Amino acid sequence: MSTTIRLEKLSKHYKAQVPGGGVTKAVDEISLEIPTGHLFFLLGPSGCGKTTLLRMIAGFIEPTGGKIFFNDRDVTGLAPNKRNTGMVFQSYALWPHMSVAQNVGFGLGVRKVSKQEKDERVAEALKIVRMDPYAERKPNQLSGGQQQRVALARALVVRPDVLLLDEPLSNLDAKLRLEMRSEIRRICSETGITTVYVTHDQKEALSMADGVAVLDMGVIAQVGPPRSLYQRPSSRFVADFLGETNFLHAEVTDSTRTDDGRALLKLHTDAGDISSTAFDAANLPAKGNVTCSVRPEAMRIVEPKTPGAIEGKIVETIYLGEMAQYIVELPGSTRVKVFELHPSHVDDTGKTREPAIGLQIDPKDVVVLAD
Repeated sequence: MSTTIRLEKLSKHYKAQVPGGGVTKAVDEISLEIPTGHLFFLLGPSGCGKTTLLRMIAGFIEPTGGKIFFNDRDVTGLAPNKRNTGMVFQSYALWPHMSVAQNVGFGLGVRKVSKQEKDERVAEALKIVRMDPYAERKPNQLSGGQQQRVALARALVVRPDVLLLDEPLSNLDAKLRLEMRSEIRRICSETGITTVYVTHDQKEALSMADGVAVLDMGVIAQVGPPRSLYQRPSSRFVADFLGETNFLHAEVTDSTRTDDGRALLKLHTDAGDISSTAFDAANLPAKGNVTCSVRPEAMRIVEPKTPGAIEGKIVETIYLGEMAQYIVELPGSTRVKVFELHPSHVDDTGKTREPAIGLQIDPKDVVVLAD
């Protein structure tokens, strides 16, 4: 069954254990709608409230206030086993003395499913995660990635309305994490189950998600598709958390507004004059001080003295094979990080050939944030 998750002013507050210690707002009046069939990420740093939010959706933590709906069904007061959710934790929590098939089918035994149906559903779940050849093995005979697939199969076998994943890849090495990203994306697409995935890993969210909510201090800082969040962050926090960026302090010297809410802003920085095509200019000043966010890969290296380019000097180079990372010093002692794919400004030893360069920045890549 297709399920939309809706949160209405959901909160979780904890009172301090010492007198006069006040209240900690782990989650503070979050309202959010997760569409049917979406792989949706709750993303943020440690302590931002994302796991608390996930556990309230699962029913493991009772909210202080607000409501949780699966479609139009209010599940706020229901016990976890009444919500028909499947949960995958950071630790795989597999029974070491049981086979893979027995681990996967454990929840069906609790639900009093007949043996024939149980066997059919276990086989189906193992096939979905491509672990059917390993049905009779014990967990200690499996790799970390294989154990994670078994944990996923155990969550899927109950045919949940909602799948909940709490940092499921955190215990895997880098190569396995990459493989499992694709597998989880595939499984969610094939099953069509509405999935909520908690992580602090920006790469996971950007590469897998249909939608992302970035959390900060118990509230939603921004929500939207991953590319929109990366290219058009609404705050300094979101810009800084989602990958690397350069912040430039600037003054708006001129602005031309359009009927569709956009604006072309002329900006003066210590490094030189730049422009920005602001897609949502409603909250930006027509004049005054702002902060600009420019991603390192958005700065294009050109020859010095190129018209419209900012003059700079490479002062540090890190050669990474397919890419080089430069620290470039601009006028006004401003330093920025610049990424160059298929680097052409390094020699065979990985050092800079010619430090003097120009930098061109497309106005659409300059995100203006109100100071």
